[in-house]
Amino acid sequence: MTDSFDLNEALKAIQSGQPISGKDGILAPLVKQLTEAALEAELDSHLADDVLPNRKNGKSSKTVKTSEGRIDLRTPRDRAGTFEPQLIKKHQTSISDEIETKILSMYGRGLSYTDISEHVREIYGICVSTAAISTITDKIIDTVKAWQQRPLDSHYPFVWLDAIHYKVRVDGHYQSRAVYTVLGLNLEGRKEVLGLYLAESEGANFWLGVLTDLQNRGVKDILIASVDGLTGFPEAIQAIYPKTEVQLCIVHQIRNSLRYVGSKHHQAFMVDLKRVYQALNREAAESALDELELTWGERYPIVIQSWRRKWENLSVYFRYPEPIRKVIYTTNSIEAVHRQFRKLTKTKGGFPNDNSLLKLLYLGTQNASKKWTMPIRNWNMTLSQLAIFFEGRLDGALDL
Repeated sequence: MTDSFDLNEALKAIQSGQPISGKDGILAPLVKQLTEAALEAELDSHLADDVLPNRKNGKSSKTVKTSEGRIDLRTPRDRAGTFEPQLIKKHQTSISDEIETKILSMYGRGLSYTDISEHVREIYGICVSTAAISTITDKIIDTVKAWQQRPLDSHYPFVWLDAIHYKVRVDGHYQSRAVYTVLGLNLEGRKEVLGLYLAESEGANFWLGVLTDLQNRGVKDILIASVDGLTGFPEAIQAIYPKTEVQLCIVHQIRNSLRYVGSKHHQAFMVDLKRVYQALNREAAESALDELELTWGERYPIVIQSWRRKWENLSVYFRYPEPIRKVIYTTNSIEAVHRQFRKLTKTKGGFPNDNSLLKLLYLGTQNASKKWTMPIRNWNMTLSQLAIFFEGRLDGALDL
């Protein structure tokens, strides 16, 4: 096979048994092309910025070690000798995953294979097939699996659990797949995605398996878990973590309530409902709930019954000070993660397989987490409060 990467030629090579990766793999010429094009672009930029007279001065040969084996590069030189390449430095003998990292970076920001191919062509002047890009991005699948199985901290003060749905091709047909997301706030006060899990649909039984996995990976205790109103969810959590307080999302409850309230009554109903969930304490909230039933119970009994039936889990947040209330009374924290997922996947109607979906969400998680801030400002004070509210449960984790 020649040093010029050609998709048709690559496919023939695969069919004949040539490996995809490694020294003699079909990706080796692609890595060589990308690297040499990038070095040429670096030199052009250097010459354009050079204030002294300077120009190109041929090329020199060097052998570097890459993830596809050793490749022979023709590196450009300048006459003045002032060119210091950044991609492959003068005495550097290995580039490993330099090129792949750049492609993965674009992919992890939601660019499609076609978009990545076009960007590479515009920047470097070479064509990279979508098949080659797919092969490169597939290299992180083992990393994703290792991340899914990594050990976790023993204690998490807060955990949010929710699911998001995508279309994935299964046996030739696209099916809805639920991606179960677990977001935790660790003892340092920082958010961390604890896991991503795929299943055919969302249900309390599968969540039970997710929680069991968290336990097997080292999570001994969760203080407060915030979830939506899925039937059986609190029971599933407490089957694995019996001491965990479960807060049902107030926003989900409000949305579900309004589905059963006539549109002409929405505004007036919400005025009365706000007195319930915005009350200063649980006693005031229960009084407001009584008043809500007096006013609206006859007209909308199913709504009032729902609040009464779920009240034990809807009212957990009233026990705590404002900073804690703010982060547990809704699942907004995990919905923000899902909004990031939707940005990454908005141009994709469906995914060819589970791994294709997981690798993109994993990369999106890694990129997004770099920008996450601490949801509670005075975390040390909050942690001290939690140690009092949950006496003895953080002692081992905090060495108290």
